[in-house]
Amino acid sequence: MLKVEEREAIRRAYYVEHKSIRAIAREFQHSRETVQQAVDDAAPQTYTLQQPRAAPRLGPYKTRIQELLAQNAALPRKQQYTSQRIYQLLRDEEGYQGAASTIRGYIGQLRRAEHAKRTVYVPLAFAPGAAAQVDWGEATVLLAGTRQVVQLFVMELCYSRRTFVMAFPTQRQEAFFWGHVQAFHFFAGVPHTLIYDNLKAAVYRILQGRQRQEQARFVQLRSHYLFASRFCTPGAGHEKGGVEGRVGFSRRNYLVVQQTSIVG
Repeated sequence: MLKVEEREAIRRAYYVEHKSIRAIAREFQHSRETVQQAVDDAAPQTYTLQQPRAAPRLGPYKTRIQELLAQNAALPRKQQYTSQRIYQLLRDEEGYQGAASTIRGYIGQLRRAEHAKRTVYVPLAFAPGAAAQVDWGEATVLLAGTRQVVQLFVMELCYSRRTFVMAFPTQRQEAFFWGHVQAFHFFAGVPHTLIYDNLKAAVYRILQGRQRQEQARFVQLRSHYLFASRFCTPGAGHEKGGVEGRVGFSRRNYLVVQQTSIVG
């Protein structure tokens, strides 16, 4: 069964990179039927494990896999070691008896770890539609005559500074997702990249550098709308200062009642 991250990668390859089903199946080493299912639906299929999986047999081959991947730097792109080629080599020549999916999973871990080591800078200038910033704020309102604290979902386009604000009773994941849906309708489109703080509705755990263990349902939302996500460095508020300023602006301009008195 595909993981939500694999399903997202397939959908991005099809809808954003405009690759064919055949090419994607060859690249990700999945059947065309599996690729088509991911293209048709961002939601993963449910699966119940009937029998325990066999114990992994990858351990003795991890160093060898790393050596083969390191050789790719000196090889032409079309002659580099793929996950499938490494699996065949280890199986046929070095006695590996595990599954091909285990090899693919380990290589994926290595690539994600390598990507996390690279320093990423948030640009200060953005093209139209390139990015938006997302954050929560808090405000006190009079609701049916009662003073009540509400949570403000705010999405601001980085280029135009056009802003969407919606109030919710909580910051639960359902409200977080619904805020996205309504913002996309309001903007009549989806920005290429959304920039977040490390919100619990999106991030399950902060790992090393910019690497994050994301909430599965957030990955599913991102897979459906096919936007990219970027998470700020903890404590680096300047990376998302625009939308944080918009939270205060919304409180001051949309939620303040001007009281006037009539002098007779």
